[in-house]
Formats: sequence, structure tokens, C-alpha cells
Amino acid sequence: MTAQIHIPSLLTRAGTASALTLAAVAGTSLAPGATPEAQAATHAARAVQIAASKKGSPYQWGAAGPSRFDCSGLTFYSFKKAGKKLPRTAQAQYNKVRHIAASHRRRGDLVFFHYGRNVFHVGLYAGSGKIWHSPKTGSVVRLERIWTKNVWYGRVN
Repeated sequence: MTAQIHIPSLLTRAGTASALTLAAVAGTSLAPGATPEAQAATHAARAVQIAASKKGSPYQWGAAGPSRFDCSGLTFYSFKKAGKKLPRTAQAQYNKVRHIAASHRRRGDLVFFHYGRNVFHVGLYAGSGKIWHSPKTGSVVRLERIWTKNVWYGRVN
């Protein structure tokens, strides 16, 4: 016999930031109607898994999967498969997401590389200062350390 846990009352007591942890510890899944923040975190975590599953896929300018990607094609594909819509290009994705401070970044956030005010590259934050991305012609989807401080972060809602 398993114990029944009432998620809304747990969320009230623990706060929305702990929703995913509580669900994992309790062995339950978040039901539709869970907090928007918890749902966004679930989509983001899934998008990172999808991007990671594409490790080794070749870069191709303008490609958005399922076997070849450019940078924004990888983020577009990963979030689409995770159930969220994003625009197709890095700049359009930056314009669409909620901008966040580096100190608030978490797995699944988008990392935008910029020169001045222009975004030229995007990847998915994987944690520990690393991103999943499709960097350039002749390369493949890979996990790599963020190599510059000229980045902005965005969260898909």
C-alpha cells in the first residue's frame, strides 16, 4: 500500500521552487495544473536531455533536425520535442524568452552569445558552466564549457 500525497498542500508548505524535488522524492509526477514554474523546469530538463541525445550530429547551417542542426535549430528542435514552441533563429529566440541574470541560470536555460547588441549563437545550459550546442561548419553537437563572458541567459516559459 502506498501513501497518497496531496501535491497542492505540499507546494503551499514547501514553495514552488521545491515542487520538482518533492515530486521526485514522493515518487509522484506533476499533474497538469502544477505551477507554471515547475512545468517550465520540466520542459527545460527534457530539452537538455533531447539536445544531449543529439551528441555527434553534424552541424549544417539552417538545419533543425532530426539528424543535422545549426545552433538555433538544436534549441528549436529540443524545446519543440519537449512541448514548447520557440522561434527559429537565435536572435528571435532571445527576443522571445524571459531574460534572467547569470546568477539565476539553471539547466535548460538558453545561453545567448552576443557581440554588442546582436546575438550570433545560442546553446542550452547544461549546468556547471557548460552548454549543449551545435557550434559551426565542420563540427558536431557537443557539450562544451562556456568560453566567454559575452553571454546573456533566457528562460523559456
